[in-house]
This record gives sequence, structure tokens and C-alpha cells, in this order.
Amino acid sequence: MGGGERTARAYIGSFTAAGGAGVVTAAVGPDGGLTVLGATAEVPDPSYLALGPGGDLLYAVSETADGAVAAFDPAGDTARLLAPPAPVAAEGPTHLCVHGGRVFTANYGSGSVSVLPLRADGTPAPAAHVLNHHGSGPHPQRQQGPHVHQVLPDPSGRWLVAVDLGTDSVRVHALRDGMLTLHREFALRPGSGPRHLAFHPDGHHLYVLNELTPTLTVCRWDADGGDLRPVGETAVLPGAPGADAYPSEVVVSPDGRFLWTATRGEDVLSVLALDPAGDAARLLATVPCGGHWPRDLVLSPQGLLYAANERSGDVSWFTVDPDSGTPSLAGSVPAPAASSVLFG
Repeated sequence: MGGGERTARAYIGSFTAAGGAGVVTAAVGPDGGLTVLGATAEVPDPSYLALGPGGDLLYAVSETADGAVAAFDPAGDTARLLAPPAPVAAEGPTHLCVHGGRVFTANYGSGSVSVLPLRADGTPAPAAHVLNHHGSGPHPQRQQGPHVHQVLPDPSGRWLVAVDLGTDSVRVHALRDGMLTLHREFALRPGSGPRHLAFHPDGHHLYVLNELTPTLTVCRWDADGGDLRPVGETAVLPGAPGADAYPSEVVVSPDGRFLWTATRGEDVLSVLALDPAGDAARLLATVPCGGHWPRDLVLSPQGLLYAANERSGDVSWFTVDPDSGTPSLAGSVPAPAASSVLFG
């Protein structure tokens, strides 16, 4: 974000095909409350967002069959599209990150990771490289092939880590001469359906949230060797779900004491305690998410949790008890087909 008197901002991604307004800009009040300022629907289904270095540019995936990445100027009350979206040469990008002068997308539909170089003005060029995953899992509908759901750099910046729901694996990639190469593939429990992960602030642990079973896999991480080792798995719900239960996002507190997850269908946020070593997670409580189908969960710089409730069409926010880690609903704002939240 820029300096001066500008109000803190949040950006909400949404599915235009389901009635969303596209990329929504909101002001963040002193208490963490959101007020919508404007929106642009120039790019279809901008479901996931990321800021570039310095926060001067905003990037969005276009989660469509064609698949693209768009760059916006986020400075005004409505984000301004800077150039035509750049194709990712893959289907259904669900997640992106900006790292080392490039944009990387996780392509759920194609089961691949795309690499898009950034031009001098920060806008993305078409994909220069696509790394395809291979494999499958035991789930008859969801795991007939690879489905990459997330890609992000590890804390050291040396590796690109991709989470593949379709193959029950986490893959660690190296970037060389603008191309990704597979370093190692790490298998998780068959049928677990890993969706997203988050790193512990110590840089030596990561936590994989599984979508096809409501569990969290605790892993040790060695950045020197790009090595991941699962050490345990714990439930994120207190009992068997009554119907649908699809975990979506995982967040770790900056002090490493707590971890939060969101689960769609059950429509709850779960709070787990992390042991001091980071090797174990224990479920403490669940609370309603404030809406229906929480697709994203994020912790703001002010220390509040925000849930993007896709099917109820709102973003709800929560204060967090510093002793117990328990979220308490503090407010919400309408946001049709909300899919992600990002703070500038």
C-alpha cells in the first residue's frame, strides 16, 4: 500500500458467472470493518488475488476454461485493468503467487503449474512454461487425474510448492532459467485430497489442509534440501460431518500458537492449538463462519480473521481471543459469490 492518508484497503475476488461483482475494493475501518468502495467485472471469475512486490499491482486469476491472469492498478476505489489478461495455457487456474519476477498459477482443471513472466511494467506475458502433473487417487469423481489447487514459494524463496488434490501429493519445484523442474513429490494419505497449505513462522513446519477428508496433515520442512516429511494428521471437526464437509483454507497465527481452518458445508471455522515445537495440532473449538460455504479464510494485518462465504454472498470478520484463539463474529458485508480476500 502507498503512504499518506490513504485508507487501508481489502480486495475481494468473486465468481462473475455466479453473480459476483468481479474484483471488489473495500475500505478497512479502524475496527476492521469493511466498506465496499467499488468493483470491476472486466475479467471473468477473478477468484483468487495476489499483490505484487510493494503492493503497487494487483493480480487475479481468471478461473475459466481458457484460464488467464490479469494485472490491475489497485490505487483507486475501483481496481483498474492495466492490459488484456494473459493466457496461462491451461484450464481452471484456482490460485496464483508472485515470485522472482514471475506469476505462477495452480491450474485445477489441467493439473499443472504455469509460469508467466512479468513485463517491465509489471503486467503478465502469456505463459512461457507449463509443468504438467501426472497421477491419480482413489476418489472415483475427484481424483481421476491431477488437480493442482495451490502454488506458493516456501519461506526461504528457494522452492515453489504445489498442492495437488487429485494425486494426494505435495510437489516441490525448482525454478531454473525461467522453467520449473520437479525436485521431489511427497505422497500424503490416499484419498485425503490435499487442497492448501500454510507454513509455520519458524520456517521448519507446514500444515496441509485436506479437502476430501476434514483433516490437517502436519509436516516438517527442510528448506536446505527441499524436503517434506509428514509427522501426523488430525481432524479439523469434532466428529463425523452430518453432510458435506469440504475444508477450504488454513491460516497460522504469526506467533505460531494457533491455526485456523474453514470448512464448507459444515460452515465452520476451526481453531487448533499448535505445540511449541510445531509438530502437533490439537482441535480446540469450532464456531459458525457467519455465512454459507466459506471458500477462503485470511488473517488481516490487524489480527482479525475474514471468511469469504461464497454461497451466502458475504465476507464476515472475526476478532480473535488472544488466549484461546477463538474467533468471535464482529460483522459482515455483502459480497456476492465471494471467493477470496486480500489485504493491501
